[in-house]
Amino acid sequence: MNTVKSALLGKGGVPTPEQLEKINLQSKAELTAEQVYCFSVRLCDDQPDRDHERFDTAALPVLAELFIGKTGICDHEWSAQGQIARIFDAWTEKAGEATVLRAWAYMLRGQDTDPIIAKIEAGIHREVSVGCAMEKTLCSICGAQYGSCEHRKGESYNGEICYGILCGAKDAYEFSFVAVPAQSEAGVLKGFVENDPRLSELKSKAELGERYLSLQRMEAVRLALSLGLQVERKLLETMANALNDAELSCLNGALKALRDKKFACKTQLPTAKNKPFGIGTEFLI
Repeated sequence: MNTVKSALLGKGGVPTPEQLEKINLQSKAELTAEQVYCFSVRLCDDQPDRDHERFDTAALPVLAELFIGKTGICDHEWSAQGQIARIFDAWTEKAGEATVLRAWAYMLRGQDTDPIIAKIEAGIHREVSVGCAMEKTLCSICGAQYGSCEHRKGESYNGEICYGILCGAKDAYEFSFVAVPAQSEAGVLKGFVENDPRLSELKSKAELGERYLSLQRMEAVRLALSLGLQVERKLLETMANALNDAELSCLNGALKALRDKKFACKTQLPTAKNKPFGIGTEFLI
């Protein structure tokens, strides 16, 4: 039984080194990160769709393996000219009550594909549909092979809607950009991607900033304690944690000024009051 089901697309762009390694497993020539555009896509899930069908949850991990290396096209037109992308990674994960089949795909940047990339980034090319082969469709009401029983998809039986359960993944053909997918949640995924190199850089900078603030707060507590202020350490730490960078800099500057005044450095042999002052005279006995 050949099946065409739909999904949504996500925001990617430049592949990470790990992603590029997987991409090059699909390519004949060694591709660079600058040559390709990659994006994440929600292919399908195990929830009922507009056709009153759903994928069997157990079939999704098998489909994930089958979809690696499969092509991306438009409107399910099976022609070499219509090939625009290829899946290089796929997996299943939980999303609320649903088990979702997600994937990463890539396409070559260039004159032919740049308009498609622009439409993906603009959210115009977003919905997708999958083409695959399933062994059978079971009735969700009685569990029999659909068509061999009296139940019909979309009809209610004792308050339960009948669905066709697509079982036994045999093959995966392609995924396609479509206007109206059968599964409303299928398609290009929006938002940051966890392994996006740009996100990693932002995380590193944020961690560096947090370490700097932590040192500033520790310095404020240390200075306050060194001045002998009658305040408990725990209270000082609470006060320091409530301050931002500018406030901490101002506080630490004031505390350092008080410290320098209270613990000003003196010469080892101070000058006698009635002894004439001159260069080096403080060291004269």
